[in-house]
Amino acid sequence: MCARRLTPNDMLFLYAESRETMMHVGGLLPFTPPPDAPPGFLRGLVDELRAGVQLRPPWNLKLKNPTVLKSPVHYWVEDPKPDIAYHLRRSALPSPGDERELGVLVSRLHGTDVDFHRSPWEAHLIEGLQGGRFALYAKVHHSLVDGFTAMRLLQRSFTTDPDDRSRPFFFTLEREPGARGGRRSTGGLFDSVKEQFEAARDVASVVRDIVRTLREPAHDIVGPLQAPMCILNGRIGRARRFATQQYRLDLFKALAKAAGATLNDIVLTLTGATLRRFLLELNALPSRPLIAMIPVNVRPKDDPGGGNAVGSMLASLGTDVADPVARLEAVMASTRAAKAQLQGMSRNAIVQLSALMLLPSGLQQVSGTSGRLRPQFNVVISNVPGPEQPLYFRGARLEAVYPLSIPIHGQALNITCQSYAGTLNFGFTGCRDTLPHLQHLAVYMGDAVEELSKALGVTD
Repeated sequence: MCARRLTPNDMLFLYAESRETMMHVGGLLPFTPPPDAPPGFLRGLVDELRAGVQLRPPWNLKLKNPTVLKSPVHYWVEDPKPDIAYHLRRSALPSPGDERELGVLVSRLHGTDVDFHRSPWEAHLIEGLQGGRFALYAKVHHSLVDGFTAMRLLQRSFTTDPDDRSRPFFFTLEREPGARGGRRSTGGLFDSVKEQFEAARDVASVVRDIVRTLREPAHDIVGPLQAPMCILNGRIGRARRFATQQYRLDLFKALAKAAGATLNDIVLTLTGATLRRFLLELNALPSRPLIAMIPVNVRPKDDPGGGNAVGSMLASLGTDVADPVARLEAVMASTRAAKAQLQGMSRNAIVQLSALMLLPSGLQQVSGTSGRLRPQFNVVISNVPGPEQPLYFRGARLEAVYPLSIPIHGQALNITCQSYAGTLNFGFTGCRDTLPHLQHLAVYMGDAVEELSKALGVTD
């Protein structure tokens, strides 16, 4: 049986796993069935996908020693007898189910942990939505693959041709050529060590520049421990809430063009407006601006994925600013300063710098003090590029891709958006106990879009 050792980055997600902090990511994908779908379409689809299936890596990999998650050494091994009926499940809403009922079900599914005695992933096909629609909710532990890789593998199951009914499902597909796996050659290992030393030299130079800048009386760089205390950053429970919102991508691009901003600046600004209103209603808005941690994908465009290769930067959300345009300007100044730090750095250097800058947060997680001490940042906000063309599976049209992420102690809310076929799809994942009425965030973001559009003179 072939064994593959986990990287230190991958093992961190096993160390962080607990009853309250479940380190899996997920996605909710609603579908419109094909016009010629027969009665029992979904039942037949589930039976077909389960019949004679042979799972491929990474979907047939499990931990060699699943009883000790905090082991200093972990290996993935192939499961000799994977149970596809366990991994692929069929669920149903009371018909006709609405979006609220779907959100309740997905929140409950996301609030249960994966079974490490098996390959740590699940896929749930959910029927009973209005109009004969159905949905796929899938989750995978972050130690197996990161969200980028999971979505890349899942999308290989889909096609742009609605008449193509033969596409295999994601767990039967081989890993793409070039994906991580196996041992490095001696020469490759030497080159890797050399690259890491060169990256460390670049990081030291950047850190010196950051420290010098932070000493100046006026600067836009967000430094460590600049985030205020906030109810978003307390201890969390096990239960989850999940809310979604979808917008036209061209509207967000028009807002960015009108302001001379990036699409990500618009996402951060609207998120800041949303959180400002949400926290004001709870009488819990800090006087200082909330700080977002923004994951940065450092893979090349054609990288097939595998494991975890993510950098990060910190930026202000301008939640202390009431005016929408002034808030946008504050966000733009902050993101430009953060990007300037990374300019010209290698991929390895960005990952090293990110790890160093997030060290205080990591130490809080390891020591169990997260949610009790001042946070390094208040919320994680991710913006993930997705497919530009409409996708189909067995003739069913994919309507949206809503990401679900990981609340942890000290980070009770995660906001992730993904573009797809001319839309931008937001997923708000939070702790049910810490953040009451989390679904209000989806409503408030809609209001924030209208407010900023009016302020910038952008017509919908």
